[in-house]
Amino acid sequence: MSKIALLFPGQGAQHVGMGKQLFAEYPKAKELFDIANEVLGYDLAKLCFEGPAKELDTTIFSQPALFVSSLAALEKLRADSPDVVLGCEMAAGLSLGEYTALVFSGAMSFEQGLKVVQRRGQAMQAAADATPSGMVSILLMDREQVQKVCDEASSEGPIQIANYLCPGNIVVSGVNAACIRAAELAEQAGGRAIPLAVAGAFHTPIMKPADEQLAEVLSATEIRTPEIPVVSNVDAAVHTEPEEIRNILIQQVLQPVRWEDSIQVMLSSGCTDFYEVGPGKVLKGLMKRISRKTPITTVNDSPE
Repeated sequence: MSKIALLFPGQGAQHVGMGKQLFAEYPKAKELFDIANEVLGYDLAKLCFEGPAKELDTTIFSQPALFVSSLAALEKLRADSPDVVLGCEMAAGLSLGEYTALVFSGAMSFEQGLKVVQRRGQAMQAAADATPSGMVSILLMDREQVQKVCDEASSEGPIQIANYLCPGNIVVSGVNAACIRAAELAEQAGGRAIPLAVAGAFHTPIMKPADEQLAEVLSATEIRTPEIPVVSNVDAAVHTEPEEIRNILIQQVLQPVRWEDSIQVMLSSGCTDFYEVGPGKVLKGLMKRISRKTPITTVNDSPE
């Protein structure tokens, strides 16, 4: 018997035009954008639908935009395939997407989740502005090889593995000089290095004091026991106690994203049918590298 799991994308999946078709065709999706405009204090729908891309891509705006657009895509799935949503037994989200997964699971309300995400984006942007830093995707190398690259590049400043995405795709985060050195070392070792268009070294201690600012807003946020298990990025484990969830979300800002491990946990739990709910097809691409034969359906503005 099939076991359904929903996955929600993270920062980097955003693009101008996302959510526009959902807004036009699904009243519940439009309602989410309308509420978001009031909560955020600016026209999120206009930014998502029309851009400009440079503004949408900033951490402050991309995080709320992806959060709302992904939940709008969920309303499409709920309308078109209600049995899939009702039958879902597990969920996870990549970095920011973990908040989307938690809202889907009933752990927090849409409005409260959006307020936390808005504050998270602001805090991470501020931390990035304070320390010029970045992220580099390293391809064609395993975990041990990438760790060795980080160890050597650390002579230029702090750098570490930030995302364990899938076999052969690991992201490192650090100060700019260390990122440049890591890219050189990876290429010399036969790997491939791709600098990412992000504001700073996410999922490392460089993001301090963003975790403290996030802790402040989360302390005022009601978190409930999830109705379905949500796998955490930090330890690839399921947490059910509200206080545990609160703490794990604070840690997530500074800790590596264990996406490959999270998917393996879901597969080991019997998940067989996956749905990527939200903009882009990043998670589908990662799934092909983690478990090629596992089906994954994308749910967004465009047909599969």
